[in-house]
Amino acid sequence: MKFSIVADYFQKIENESSRTGMTKLLAELFSHARSKEIEIITNLALGQLHPPYKALQFNMADKNVIKAIAHVLDMSEETVSRHAKTKGDLGLVVNEGNWHPKQELTVSEVFEQLNGLQQISGTGSQDEKIQALAQLLHSVSPVAAKYIVRIIVGKLRLGFSDMTVIDALSWMETGDKSLSSTIENAYNVCVDLGKVASVLKEGGVKAVESMDIMVGIPIRPAAAERMPTAQAIFHKLGSCVAQPKLDGFRLQIHVDKTHKKPKIHFFSRNLIDMSYMFPDITTLLEDLDVETIICEGEAIVYDPNTQTFLPFQETVKRKRKHGIDEAIQEFPLRVFIFDLLYLDGKSVMDKTHEQRRHLLAKVFKSFKHDDIQVIEEKEISSGKELEHYFEQNISAGLEGLVVKRPDAHYQPGKRNFNWIKLKRQEEGHLEDTLDCVVLGYYAGEGKRASFGIGAFLVGLYNPKEDRFETVAKIGTGLSDEQWKELKKKCDAVKLSHAPKNAFVAKELEPDVWTEPEIVCSIRADEITISPLHTAGKTTSTSGYALRFPRFMGYRPDKSPTEATTIHEIKRLYEDQY
Repeated sequence: MKFSIVADYFQKIENESSRTGMTKLLAELFSHARSKEIEIITNLALGQLHPPYKALQFNMADKNVIKAIAHVLDMSEETVSRHAKTKGDLGLVVNEGNWHPKQELTVSEVFEQLNGLQQISGTGSQDEKIQALAQLLHSVSPVAAKYIVRIIVGKLRLGFSDMTVIDALSWMETGDKSLSSTIENAYNVCVDLGKVASVLKEGGVKAVESMDIMVGIPIRPAAAERMPTAQAIFHKLGSCVAQPKLDGFRLQIHVDKTHKKPKIHFFSRNLIDMSYMFPDITTLLEDLDVETIICEGEAIVYDPNTQTFLPFQETVKRKRKHGIDEAIQEFPLRVFIFDLLYLDGKSVMDKTHEQRRHLLAKVFKSFKHDDIQVIEEKEISSGKELEHYFEQNISAGLEGLVVKRPDAHYQPGKRNFNWIKLKRQEEGHLEDTLDCVVLGYYAGEGKRASFGIGAFLVGLYNPKEDRFETVAKIGTGLSDEQWKELKKKCDAVKLSHAPKNAFVAKELEPDVWTEPEIVCSIRADEITISPLHTAGKTTSTSGYALRFPRFMGYRPDKSPTEATTIHEIKRLYEDQY
């Protein structure tokens, strides 16, 4: 398939406002592709060359992309830069070009060249990348060049996420969404959506249904629901088990010792490979007496002097690629393993929590490293006992508890009442934080006029509609420095128009729109009904809003689609009363 066909479909999708319309166009594009091509196109449609867990990046600063575009358009870098500021999009600048490629490149040829671009490194690599990019852009049409540039700078802006791609794959096969849940199940155990698409194309539905766990490819993690009190949780679950809730990095750990040198990966909650952060833990895991294992744990900075855990913001300081040896000394980690998903060539997700816990204890029984241990677990037989254990953990400086059904199987990618978070008693008002996505900001007034930002708009994720719906306009909780930092983060992803996957009332439109990328933690006094905000709003019901919302910090470990959902806020609203 010629890459120009992909670019033409991307252009049609960009001009399409309805989600169903986008889904059908994407399905049509997929139907033209062969199995290898659909794998590439699926990733490109999500604005990436490879699935995120592969941790490969272009590492090209905007100024170097500008140099390549200047070369192609035969303009000065200053002119390209000025046009980019006006349009807010380097892709639109290169789209203004008027050249004709001698020979159209195929999808596979463009992929190979982009892949080569990612591999360039070492001395003089930036100049080599600029030259390679300029050559690639000149080898495709201006429209195709627009999408290539957007993919490289990480701003494709087609306005959908993986859930729309899953629906489109179903439409490709059946002409409707009837296969979406089957495809999503495969995606839950293999988060390489390009691979899922390729398997579907080549082997049909049966091949997708038989897809299984592959060590080295992350599994979409299970998620916990929330409930307001220990009594309510015990009433819901009956006899249960409880584990301390730690305020650290949730990790999915893959160990494969079937090779000469063990392959060990640490994937974050949003399935990015973070292995570079944990060389100290990697070395310890080489002693684990298994062939293959996938387990989940929480990594948290531990102060051996005070024998206490440090807050999440301290643990985040481990998130660096340089100076990691110093970080190991300054921020020593402990990893607490809380679940087992796969062991020695077999999935154990279909076993009960109790059975998985037994296997986990067996695996780590002879493992003698204090920095990696199986998390404590307590059997609970009454609401009072759960409340007492919760208070014990709060007193120890922890976040609370995760309460689990002993007979529950592990359900990847699902949020349900098999696991329930108890972070603090909510006594009829909202005490827990919500994970919200920044959609834009408003120009500052008074003292904040000099910052250029005075408030910002946040939304929640609606998986059914694959869009973000507003829940609060926030103007408190940030220091002067934090306001400046937020503006800088927003300006890095600002848009010249509203994102297609944002549902915002006209009265709330911000002065500056942003790509829905920045996830932050927000606390509020309570959830109220709002005629203006769109979170959960339908033709017959009003939306939800946060009363007295305050900014608490960023959630770099969460992707936008892992933000608090519309389903969750509805339940949290009911829990208040």
